[in-house]
Amino acid sequence: MPINIPADLPARSTLEQENIFVMSEERAKVQDIRPLRIAIVNLMPTKIATEIQLLRLLGNSPVQVDITLIKAEQHVSQNTSAEHLARFYTTFSKVRGQKFDGMIITGAPVERLDFAAVDYWPELAAIMDYSRTHVFSTLYLCWGAQAGLFHHFGVPKIPLPEKMFGVFPHQVYDRLNPIFRGFDDSFFMPHSRHTDIARASVLCQPDLELLADSPEAGIAIVKDRGRRQFFITGHLEYDADTLAREYFRDLDKGLPIAVPRHYFPGDNPKNNPLVTWRAHANLFFSNWLNFYVYQDTPYDIEAIGLEE
Repeated sequence: MPINIPADLPARSTLEQENIFVMSEERAKVQDIRPLRIAIVNLMPTKIATEIQLLRLLGNSPVQVDITLIKAEQHVSQNTSAEHLARFYTTFSKVRGQKFDGMIITGAPVERLDFAAVDYWPELAAIMDYSRTHVFSTLYLCWGAQAGLFHHFGVPKIPLPEKMFGVFPHQVYDRLNPIFRGFDDSFFMPHSRHTDIARASVLCQPDLELLADSPEAGIAIVKDRGRRQFFITGHLEYDADTLAREYFRDLDKGLPIAVPRHYFPGDNPKNNPLVTWRAHANLFFSNWLNFYVYQDTPYDIEAIGLEE
């Protein structure tokens, strides 16, 4: 939450340069507060696990957040019960007349398919178009980030010779960006994907800004300069054991899978995973809710899309 200080206090300019959340007395007196409406387009097969991971991070804030869970209408889930989906999820066709302060579009284990070959691609493309006029800020995660970069900017994904799998250190390029408030010089993030985004494909786009990357994992966080869209190629939301469960699942199936890098101490799967990304995951989602949603979204939610 913000600290309320006089507008002319000398410390104010320094605090603002450091992205400390300050608010003038005048603004505090007239501030209106309402719950934030956040839509989660959950494309993961393990929907309940993904719900828990994202809601844990979204709940780590004093701001009240109202959640709407959205599933792909043109896809039959094989891993989540129909009862759960009917009870807790809605579809895009039912909410497309509504507006949201924020939206999260998750990844999906379909990155080796061409985008057009994904059975719900037309529906997802419509959701992504909708987000530009009906959502104040959008997070795209993993395959969702690749889908968003391709749909909005024509950035292609490229196949990797082997799965990008593990927890990798990343460097921040724009330390004054509010999304990185409280971050260290280096932060860790899990990756689990078979495709990548070429650095040159992002840098040649004048409307895209590279915010963070990794010498090993490549492009990590990209922002749309003209809007409030973030594309995150990894999984800050992952639980401590998520990569372990993926590894042992594939191992049991006899699939070719390498030990996830920088995850098990000594890269030995007999050791319990070492969690190195949780603090920055909480910071990232809190900063997104605070600086890119709560602080600037219109109080009248129907004004979203009309502010530009």
